[in-house]
Amino acid sequence: MSLDVADPAARPDTCLPQVASGPMSRHRSVGVLVGEGEHAVQVGGGAPIVVQSMTNTDTADIEGTIKQVAALARAGSELVRITVDRDEAAAAVPHIRERLDKLGVHVPLIGDFHYIGHKLLADHPACATALAKYRINPGNVGFKDKKDRQFSAIIELAIKHDKAVRIGANWGSLDQDLLTVLMDENAKSSNPIDARAVTREAMVRSALYSAERAEELGLSKNRIILSAKVSAVQDLITVYQMLAARSDYAIHLGLTEAGMGSKGIVASSAALGILLQQGIGDTIRVSLTPEPGGDRTVEVKVAQEILQTMGFRTFVPLVAACPGCGRTTSTTFQELARDIQSFIHTEMPNWRTIYPGVETLNVAVMGCIVNGPGESKHADIGISLPGTGEAPAAPVFIDGKKALTLRGATIAADFKTLVIDYIEKRFGTGTRAAE
Repeated sequence: MSLDVADPAARPDTCLPQVASGPMSRHRSVGVLVGEGEHAVQVGGGAPIVVQSMTNTDTADIEGTIKQVAALARAGSELVRITVDRDEAAAAVPHIRERLDKLGVHVPLIGDFHYIGHKLLADHPACATALAKYRINPGNVGFKDKKDRQFSAIIELAIKHDKAVRIGANWGSLDQDLLTVLMDENAKSSNPIDARAVTREAMVRSALYSAERAEELGLSKNRIILSAKVSAVQDLITVYQMLAARSDYAIHLGLTEAGMGSKGIVASSAALGILLQQGIGDTIRVSLTPEPGGDRTVEVKVAQEILQTMGFRTFVPLVAACPGCGRTTSTTFQELARDIQSFIHTEMPNWRTIYPGVETLNVAVMGCIVNGPGESKHADIGISLPGTGEAPAAPVFIDGKKALTLRGATIAADFKTLVIDYIEKRFGTGTRAAE
């Protein structure tokens, strides 16, 4: 069997680069419903790209897990994955689901299973019922003669409980039997490729073989989502390009072990941005390592910002602000931009229910006369604050027209009030909302 597959990284590209004017059309995938009834979330099939996240609590800690799931859901996570690694965790899942529903948090829960998922699901049918989707890794679902038996057991339970399944191959826990076979084949080939390319091929085949086996067992294609996660950006891009080229399963995107802080954010944004631009990906997770005691919801916000910045979805109002320069020695515009952005993020969970469409709002907070008026005119509401040496006057533009000029020590507070008034008039029950 030849390994000279459509792997862009396996040989040099001799084509001239093409300039794209916008996102490519979405990769066609079969839609998968995760969850039930009005709270179900569709992944793939042309649905908007879904944001998901994962808890880092011990699932057996019911209170801690409920608190974090609720925080992730409030931040905008549309699916939340939890670890189910032992009996205590499996036993806690139905209680977590019940308590979340009582709190009005109906986000679908995904069970993350490794090694003994077949046993936990069989021994804890209430857990199998409470979860909306099972995530299994073909690299550690079982080994040797147990592999197919244990994989089959999970799939049969998913069929029994009518649950979706994500089959997630991972670079760090790849099916070693498959990798060995492909390495041997490559070594005997007259035109061998490098070992890294063979590993990428093993990743893709592991996911596809497992999906085909799941279908043979009776799991419908509209219950299957695939992923193939690695930690290196270029490898991730190539693997997902290969996966999309060779199947129409719904695809979960994510750079595994992305890292902490700016490193993780930049790496995830670079990898996911390229794939999304190519139309690949139906649901995404940004796997950030939080600071000790840090806010787990940051990964949700980053995922949302990637999708919103690229124009795929709209989650929160945008605040445009200049970076500052020698003309803007005052920190007033920086503080105002920060305050407006923070205020918007804090109020969004409530605003979503009372101000439909508020997420499309654009606000501009500019620091001087150079680009201030122009940027403010392009925003729904914007202000050009006085820079160094400028008159202490701040023109405010609303819907592209100069509405008034603010002066004095209360410019920042006055503008914040104007933003709130604008939101209420445009997205509330006023005349603008009826337009």
